[in-house]
Amino acid sequence: MRDFWIIFKQAFATKAKTKSFIITTAVVIAGIFLLANITTIIDKFGGDEEAGDTLPVLTEDSALVTRLGDQLKAMGEETVPKASDESRKALDSQVKEGDIDAYLVLAAGDGTIDAEYVSEDSMEFGFPMMVQEALQSIQTELRAEQLNLSPAEAGALFEPVGFHQTTLSDSGKTEEELNQARGLVYVLMFLIYFAVIMYSSMIATEVATEKSSRVMEILISSVSPVKHMFAKVLGIGSLGLLQMALFGVFGYIALKSSSAMSELSEGAFSFFGFSDINPATVVYAVIFFLLGYFLYAVLAALLGSLVSRTEDVQSLIMPMTMLIVIAFIIAVTGLGTPDAAYVKWTSYFPFFAPLVMFLRVGMLDLPWWEPVLSIGIMVLTIAVLGWFGARVYKGGVLMYGPSRSLKDLKKALQLGKE
Repeated sequence: MRDFWIIFKQAFATKAKTKSFIITTAVVIAGIFLLANITTIIDKFGGDEEAGDTLPVLTEDSALVTRLGDQLKAMGEETVPKASDESRKALDSQVKEGDIDAYLVLAAGDGTIDAEYVSEDSMEFGFPMMVQEALQSIQTELRAEQLNLSPAEAGALFEPVGFHQTTLSDSGKTEEELNQARGLVYVLMFLIYFAVIMYSSMIATEVATEKSSRVMEILISSVSPVKHMFAKVLGIGSLGLLQMALFGVFGYIALKSSSAMSELSEGAFSFFGFSDINPATVVYAVIFFLLGYFLYAVLAALLGSLVSRTEDVQSLIMPMTMLIVIAFIIAVTGLGTPDAAYVKWTSYFPFFAPLVMFLRVGMLDLPWWEPVLSIGIMVLTIAVLGWFGARVYKGGVLMYGPSRSLKDLKKALQLGKE
């Protein structure tokens, strides 16, 4: 075990000291603090501007401008529409010069409203849609007045239908519970996806680097290939867990120290389901992250042992990467229909299970045996792949020269028997 821990510490320390790891960790942590305080930063840089911009309006009906202002205010918009006496040519010039962002042309008649929103940026969508919605409400009020309808009668015409969805399935959840779980599962799926790709690729590159420097021959002569492979896998895996823990700790600190924490708890946190996190979902996320990592890490170490140059690593691990990508696509498409047949059956395939079964566990109330069966299949696959991978690894690390892709597996197995 002494040899095992020496290689474990070497794999952990070597990657932890690399500039790429330190820079990536620092950039992500800085990004977390930036996103947590983005509202404060925007307010600080925009502090010289007056609160509540004005929207020039060209119209002959000043009452319409007042009604538009009241409607926008009721919708929570601070921009105030203001009737303008200037010509369109003058307002066009002000928009081009950046003096104003946009202006509105309104014409009303016979209970209808015709509006033209003029701005320089064609990619502006949010505020124009809000103005359109406000004008639609005003037009509805004008038509109701033409028909001599009371406010209550007009409101009754547009009252939404009472519609509730109920499921009789034992594995189903309410729509509110699904919406809360969907955001949390989506975020955790992204973490599992990127972590598995990044750390598995790191293992393959590390093995290929040692081979290219001829250090591998010395290591294999003093340490068994099985110990060497699993020491690498566990060392870099521990580094990955440490990095994820750092992201989680600093993310928590950033959100707690953010001045917009109360707004986040009611807004984004509520939308993504972070305001009411199910502990079981987090436990399953950790389990499937670890199993998914070990599954792909052993496969990556196996493939990395077949190449002699780091330049060949990415091309050889491409099939493995495609498996992760396919699993992610299935999981993402299954967010809307987690009980679909293709989602159910692929969740038992070991290379898809870390993402797809986690999706089902987070979105559905499954019987206990389904995730346990999937976990058992993954553990068995890791054991078989570890046994087979150790044999390939034993011969693969002694192979030099250009790689002929997966055809070298047979040659590696033969060398491993000698």
